[in-house]
Amino acid sequence: MKIIVREAPPRSVWALQQAGVHPLLAQLYAARGVRTADELDDGLARLLPPATMKGTLEAAVLLADAIAANKKICVVADYDCDGATACAVALRGLRLLGATQVGYIVPDRVVDGYGLTASIAERVKATGADLLVTVDNGIASIDGVARARGLGMQVLVTDHHLPALRDGAIVLPDADVIVNPNQPGCTFESKAMAGVGVMFYVLLALRAELRKRGVFDATTQPKLDALLPLVALGTVADVVRLDANNRRLVAQGLKRIRSGALPAGLAALFTAAGRVAAVATGFDFGFAVGPRINAAGRLSDMTLGIECLLTDDAGRADELAKTLDGINRERRDIEAGMREQAQYAADAMIDEDEEPPPAIAIFDPDFHEGVVGIVASRIKDKLHRPTFVFAASQAPGKEHELKGSGRSIPGFHLRDALDLVAKRHPGVLLRFGGHAMAAGCTITEEHFEVFEQALQQVAHEWLDAATLLRRLDTDGPLAPEYRRADLVDTLHKEVWGQGFAAPTFSEEVEVVSQRLVGEKHLSLKLKHQGQPVDGIWFGHTETLPARVKLAFRLDADEWQGIKRVRFLVEAAEI
Repeated sequence: MKIIVREAPPRSVWALQQAGVHPLLAQLYAARGVRTADELDDGLARLLPPATMKGTLEAAVLLADAIAANKKICVVADYDCDGATACAVALRGLRLLGATQVGYIVPDRVVDGYGLTASIAERVKATGADLLVTVDNGIASIDGVARARGLGMQVLVTDHHLPALRDGAIVLPDADVIVNPNQPGCTFESKAMAGVGVMFYVLLALRAELRKRGVFDATTQPKLDALLPLVALGTVADVVRLDANNRRLVAQGLKRIRSGALPAGLAALFTAAGRVAAVATGFDFGFAVGPRINAAGRLSDMTLGIECLLTDDAGRADELAKTLDGINRERRDIEAGMREQAQYAADAMIDEDEEPPPAIAIFDPDFHEGVVGIVASRIKDKLHRPTFVFAASQAPGKEHELKGSGRSIPGFHLRDALDLVAKRHPGVLLRFGGHAMAAGCTITEEHFEVFEQALQQVAHEWLDAATLLRRLDTDGPLAPEYRRADLVDTLHKEVWGQGFAAPTFSEEVEVVSQRLVGEKHLSLKLKHQGQPVDGIWFGHTETLPARVKLAFRLDADEWQGIKRVRFLVEAAEI
């Protein structure tokens, strides 16, 4: 592990301080590319205009016409938290804006696979739908969209994933309208928007179109800001980059949640997770609420998660949240066993005192396909290598297929790597798609070794020693006057996440004492710049030297009504 200190341009720090930003926050923001206080304005008026996203105006007309003609609308969702929140936002928003016939279908991870397939299109048609709307999927559903239109339905695709490639060229589905910031020709500045954010933008455009038609005016139009808590949850849970526009969406959602203005199902999920909505943070979305919704799609039926987000009945919400919490506990148990098996397999690839291979691929017939992505993420974090984990398909008649989920490291574009593997080894990849940092694919069991060797070859060609070196970017030393509980609260209230990392400090400290707690955590008594402070390193058992350079985040624990700062250790450079 190499601990690196981010550079904070002095001119930006000064400009932020002059605008009244707290000196510590000015330092942190400048190190993350913020140059002026205007960039920190999280007001809704500062959101990028919906009209600048390609397809939103056409989507608004399509939806307004459907509402006017009382057509039946069916939303096709995805089975992760982004897809679930996008579906809930779509249904809640369309109903607010006058749609009276709107329902949804969510594919089954095992039976249907990902996205709008031809069979899903047929199921939608069987509901009597006139207009099919995808959320968080569809951009790569060439056959599914074709089937839907062949059945006489109109199709609106809302998505944020990268388009499909055929023979190295981008191919788009033949939908009536496509809204996706990552489609060719879209100049929308925020390419990192989650699927739920794209759907929210479509609703903003639809409301403007309805105003234009005289259905509403500025005083009678429905308020869509009630949807922002769900937009914020889906955005953080999908681990998209928190650029300025996404940070505004998340900040606005958090403000409403903290004030108590949140859907009953979301409130129940906070309670089930043991979190307090009044002091909600992005961390709660990513590590408490989001996983409980995701668990439904991984092990059961995402309908449970969507219904929880749709209900306004507190009793029903509580019942569904408790069910989701139970499923999440089951997911954690399955994941723990799989992670141990996967780690054993990964360790077997590494000779003593040698580096891991440039990429990892693991398959075990006992793995559950709903949890392979989480396990891949854990192995990637531990070994700092692009990692794919495979499980046997549970779909009837496809037991010979393996479903794989991959996670990558900075500098290795996973979807592009799969594309190169497909070109070099035609027929090995049955299906694939994804992003730079996360991707999925399907292969046959007989082709696993070919895939493993092909992926390692691409990694060998693309990754150099500098990329393979695990590094942790930090904000450098913490001034002693900032080691205060009130500043910990201030930091927690800010919006941090992917691409806008939470503050992590680093410097040499004195280790006064250390002991194991719970058999797997290291409890520390430290001296930071001569002053005592407690520390904890979760999941770490190896002892530290008397003086060591640590990377740590700030936290505050409360004992007998008194809040005290403690360091949450992330890494040590020894």
